[in-house]
Amino acid sequence: MDSQERSSEEAEGAKERGLVYVWKAGSCSVTPERLPGLSGKTVLQAALGIHHGLLLTEGGAVYSFGKLPWRSGPEESCVNTPILENTLLGHRIITVAAGTFHNGAVTESGVVYMWGDNSAGQCAVANQPCVPEPQLVSICDSETSPLLSVRILQLACGEEHTLALSLSREIWAWGSGCQLGLITTTFPVTKPQKVEHLAGRVVLQIACGAYHSLALVQCLPVQEMKPIPERCNHCSQPLITMTDKEDHVIISDSHCCPLGVALSANQPETHVFCPSSDTPEGKSVTAGQSEDCQKPLVEQHRLIGLESDGPSGLTSSDGQEDSGISSSGNTLFSDKKEVKEYLIGLSDHSLNESLNKNICTEPEQPSQEEQLGACIPGPPGSSTSALNSLVASCASAVGVRVAATYEAGALSLKKVMNFYGTSSSEPGSQSGSRSPGPEALKDSREEQVRLESMQGKKSSSLVDIREEESEGGSRRLSLPGLLSQVSPRLLRKVGRAKMRTVALTPTYSGEADALLPSLRTEVWSWGKGKEGQLGHGDVLPRLQPLCVKSLDGKEVIHLSAGGHHSLALTAKSQVYSWGSNISGQLGHLNSPTTVPRLSKVCGDGVWTTAAGLDYSLFLADEKDFQPGLYYSGQETSRENNMNENSCAKSPALLLACSKASPEYQKLQDSSSCYESLAVHLSRKIKEAEYTLGFWKTFPGKMTDSLRKPERRLICESSNRGLSLQHAGRFSVNWFILFNDALVHAQFSTHHIFPLSTLWVEALSEEAGNVNGLKITTPEEQFVLVSSTPQEKTKWLRAISQAVDQALKGTSDMILYGAGGNVPRQEPPISRSAKYTFYKDPRFKDAVYDGRWLSGKPHGRGILKWADGRMYSGTFRTGLEDGYGEYRVPNKALNKEDHYVGYWKEGKMCGHGVYSYATGEVYEGCFQDNMRHGHGLLRSGKLTSSSPSMFIGQWIMDKKSGYGVFDDITRGEKYMGMWQDDVCQGNGVVVTQFGLYYEGAFSTNKMMGTGILLSEDDTVYEGEFSDNWTLSGKGTLTLPNGDYIEGLFSGEWGSGIKITGTYFKPSLYENEKDKPKALPTRHFIRRKLGILAVSPDEKWRAVFEECWNQLGCESPGQGDRWKAWDNIAVALTTNRRQHKDSLELLSRSHTQTLESLEFIPQHIGAFTLEKYENIKKYLIKACDTPLHPLGKLVETLVAVYRMTYVGVGANRRLLQEAVREIKSYLKRIFQLVRFLFPDLPEEGSTIPFLATETKGRRSFCSGKSDSRSESPEPGYVVTSFGLLLPVLLPRLYPPLFMLYALDNEREEDVYWECVLRLNKQTDMALLSFLGVQAKFWPGAVSILGESRKVSSNTKDACFASAVECLQQISTTFTPADKLKVIQQTFEEISQSVLETLQEDFLWSMDDLFPVFLYVVLRARIRNLGSEVHLIEDLMDPYLQHGEQGIMFTTLKACYYQIQHEKLT
Repeated sequence: MDSQERSSEEAEGAKERGLVYVWKAGSCSVTPERLPGLSGKTVLQAALGIHHGLLLTEGGAVYSFGKLPWRSGPEESCVNTPILENTLLGHRIITVAAGTFHNGAVTESGVVYMWGDNSAGQCAVANQPCVPEPQLVSICDSETSPLLSVRILQLACGEEHTLALSLSREIWAWGSGCQLGLITTTFPVTKPQKVEHLAGRVVLQIACGAYHSLALVQCLPVQEMKPIPERCNHCSQPLITMTDKEDHVIISDSHCCPLGVALSANQPETHVFCPSSDTPEGKSVTAGQSEDCQKPLVEQHRLIGLESDGPSGLTSSDGQEDSGISSSGNTLFSDKKEVKEYLIGLSDHSLNESLNKNICTEPEQPSQEEQLGACIPGPPGSSTSALNSLVASCASAVGVRVAATYEAGALSLKKVMNFYGTSSSEPGSQSGSRSPGPEALKDSREEQVRLESMQGKKSSSLVDIREEESEGGSRRLSLPGLLSQVSPRLLRKVGRAKMRTVALTPTYSGEADALLPSLRTEVWSWGKGKEGQLGHGDVLPRLQPLCVKSLDGKEVIHLSAGGHHSLALTAKSQVYSWGSNISGQLGHLNSPTTVPRLSKVCGDGVWTTAAGLDYSLFLADEKDFQPGLYYSGQETSRENNMNENSCAKSPALLLACSKASPEYQKLQDSSSCYESLAVHLSRKIKEAEYTLGFWKTFPGKMTDSLRKPERRLICESSNRGLSLQHAGRFSVNWFILFNDALVHAQFSTHHIFPLSTLWVEALSEEAGNVNGLKITTPEEQFVLVSSTPQEKTKWLRAISQAVDQALKGTSDMILYGAGGNVPRQEPPISRSAKYTFYKDPRFKDAVYDGRWLSGKPHGRGILKWADGRMYSGTFRTGLEDGYGEYRVPNKALNKEDHYVGYWKEGKMCGHGVYSYATGEVYEGCFQDNMRHGHGLLRSGKLTSSSPSMFIGQWIMDKKSGYGVFDDITRGEKYMGMWQDDVCQGNGVVVTQFGLYYEGAFSTNKMMGTGILLSEDDTVYEGEFSDNWTLSGKGTLTLPNGDYIEGLFSGEWGSGIKITGTYFKPSLYENEKDKPKALPTRHFIRRKLGILAVSPDEKWRAVFEECWNQLGCESPGQGDRWKAWDNIAVALTTNRRQHKDSLELLSRSHTQTLESLEFIPQHIGAFTLEKYENIKKYLIKACDTPLHPLGKLVETLVAVYRMTYVGVGANRRLLQEAVREIKSYLKRIFQLVRFLFPDLPEEGSTIPFLATETKGRRSFCSGKSDSRSESPEPGYVVTSFGLLLPVLLPRLYPPLFMLYALDNEREEDVYWECVLRLNKQTDMALLSFLGVQAKFWPGAVSILGESRKVSSNTKDACFASAVECLQQISTTFTPADKLKVIQQTFEEISQSVLETLQEDFLWSMDDLFPVFLYVVLRARIRNLGSEVHLIEDLMDPYLQHGEQGIMFTTLKACYYQIQHEKLT
């Protein structure tokens, strides 16, 4: 092959169809280049010679390129761009062929044109060394009269010969050499002649090598069987031979005649072929036809294999891999003597005699090459051989019925590939221990067309359906698990436990043949065989076509002939190659081979092949269905500027096509799906038959109760292979494994364990549990002991697979391409399943549906009891644990109790909501199924007979500790201590009629010392014996200050008996000095709260719950980092909880949660910045109830509102309400300092940094503020400053309502005055209030315009300051309100500054009237409440500072307005 040689490829893609790419053969890096000069032309076919090529385009035009020496012009003898063959224009060419130096073309009408080199007559032109232009070749059949011209379908060209295939499927040849297959020695043959040897046979395809020819021929239809002769009628050697090995005898009928082709003198037209070698390895058995009956005389060898249990069998003597074609299947006997003995009693004397002769024939030791070739079966035939008769006689003699016991079974893809002759490790290698086992006669086509047929990867033709069934013998030579009996004597001698037989002669159903296209093909070859390219196992030439026996039954569909090698492509997408391998062109070993052998192409399956002088090309599947082009042959590598040639050992990938057509992929998918379906259905049928057998074998009541249509048997322990550990001596334990349950049957009872809730594990042998399997079910655990380790493995695998299948649902189709034996993983320990409990006392008859872990409910699930109870939520190791919902039906009320909340170890524990059937709802903490901790109980509805509400502490299902009880019907609210569900200890009661009681309670009654106030400020202090009933010593004080001391008895409001003294203190005091009403109020304020529960005792359970959440036993006792861990856990679990629930978190809420994941870290000195960070963290933490602090604040807000709204909105409770807030601040501050230990204690100072103090002006002095009022300048840390911004906005509505109620009278007086004074104009009011004229604004801005202040201007002066002060009502905390006041003062100063145009200092005398004006104009309705709220809750350290002075000014204004006299 020189540098001009090229390969070409036609691309298949939609847009790229018909493009030609060329590259140099043998080069290492393939970069195909487009062939120039063909733009826009679609090429349908390319044919290559050694230095030239032909292209056939759409429309039937032919182009030539390369070296064309037969052309006349020198410029035309070598062309790089294709040139059109003008002679052929107008003749529509359908196919072209190129020989080494000549060409041919066939037109649509079947006419042949030839041109090129004609030195050997290959162009069918006489006495002309070269034909420059295409010339018509006349092909006429002389046997017909008149002479008819023959229409040609296909043309093939070699080096010195040409073959043509006619429409009637006959071969015509011309040229020179034995490769013509003609009966002549006169060459060249320039007139096309018919190859008589193949006349009458249907030839499907022809191919020409340089000096050899190949034909693909359809097998003959089946004829009646006739015995064949015992001896070769040409060389007279026995057709059946025996070879003696060390431990067995090989019987073979694969006789090959050494004489090659013989022409019988007495039968000129009938060519009888005899085997050409007397060794069993020779494979050229020939076939022919006689005039009277067209059928083969010599049929393919037929052998029976007696296969041992051990690894013995026919393998290559040198240990090399086998040929990959099934072995010739020789009979194995121990020695010749045994065979002789075996045959003594046979009736057929002549057969016996011939066998004796054969046994004596000792063949010479075969060469390695022949040994490798020994592994080739013949095609399945129709007539019986002598050996067939022999074995049949043997069988009848010993009374053994020879039956077909072969069943294909649901073979996995892998098994099937072995079946076809490829092993899993090397494509094309197969162990040699194979003996042919053709399928026995089947009665009907239905039996033959089996679903197993489609196992081969690409055999998507229907023909496989019949082929595989009928050709079982030739495809796989030993069949597993087939029991049969041969002579017992022989069995004893050979010492084999089991014999395997198969039916000897396959039969094809004629009906099936008629219905299905046949792939039963033969390959015939002839010509020079020096390189083994004929495939007959020798290097002899053949003058006439001879069948390549080893390819019989291989379903060859396409042939390619190279220079000195041949390729055959089968329907299984495998390629067999033989002949010269000097460049590695065969695609396997380096040595040449004289018999076909499998090529090892890396791809998934070969679609087509092409052969050149010393190379082969394979188009094969890559991964993902992409086609790839593989090259096998000469490789040229450039090193040191020298050309070095090396050979490719196995085909190398040249080109991978990036895209596959959708049709291609569809075909792949369909084919694979079909294969999988076939496997799947056959498996289903097998399972059903096995199960049916079981029901028939074991009839009875127990098995009848187990029968279900969809149930399938997997295995059972009637062979005593499995027993129960520690079972009694006489107990019977039978285990049956179905596809849905494991059944444990005893004498009279049986129990069914569903597989979905069954766990199996092998026990370790250390614990003495040899061969033990531990079975776990939800309510039982037992150990099964198997008799052998194999039995244990079998059961473990069977149960595991059955459980796995049961969990996956129906055993659906396996994925295509996955094959049958998909590796199974262990069934999961954690799984979802449904189960009904039958003996667990707590769950008896309950149905559980959900997640499991090793036999216990674990994870999310639903449990339904028989009595209607239901739990839906999470489980842990068999018990309710985590968040869940529980329903209990109440038969009496025909409603249900409903609990939603947390569980622990099967009991309600943690926070939850319990709705009772009676209508009561409890929301709070539980422990051991009881209300325990802080909780809220609502009883009845407002319309029902006794609506009430309790919020407080519970201990073991009873109210104990501090709690608030709101009796809505009676309009009373109790705030105090409880014990065992009754009021016991100190408490406060308020009623909707304004009565207020504070004092001791005992068993739900006011009993002991107490204070009672009525709405009109009448006060009783003394003893009580029952609700609102005075009994004993006491003092009654009237609103005007008069009081009575003595003994009282009777119910308040319905007449009280008094024995005592009446005092009137005002008689003895100077009337002038007595301010109105104030003494009573201060007196009352002083008295209240003494007998109430102290604020720090209130809501202890709420705070304890928070401390517990942080992991502390008691407040302040615990590990800080553990507390932070608990906060992180709480946030994460709560977030996860919310994800599962329907209510989605808002975006801002999610952002808050994300920001809370960072813990504020403090290193070094504590600064104001760190303080601000803590403040920010607290604000975010309290924004989400998922954070423990947020949960605490949310609960406190709830209880506060519960206490102080409704009936609780009583002015007498103001003091309690304020004290309660201060108590909250103190206790939350303790929590914060526990989490942030760097935070200084209450009242400490954080020093200002230098930058923070610079440039701050004092309001009163104008100088830089030195903070002289505090010893050291800085920011004071207080719980008020830190926590009120978080807490007060939430508590503001009920608190402010109490202030408004308490200051109602004062504020009425104030408001009346404000309304009157506001009627005046600005100037009149300023003048009335005594504001100095110089401070009066001269001009004011009204709607952006500056206007002069006139006598009728109203609401214009100091407008910005007025607007600023009005903001006080929109703020919550005292600190914010004080800032508003400060800002108002600054606004006043700014206005005055604009008027005076000079710097000045305020004196209080000047400032007070101006500020009073602003307060009046601001018209703040509840100014008294605002003032008192600031007073009660402002930071103590602020009282003497700048803001403190300003606040005092505002307070003074408030009182001034109340007492203002209008003159």
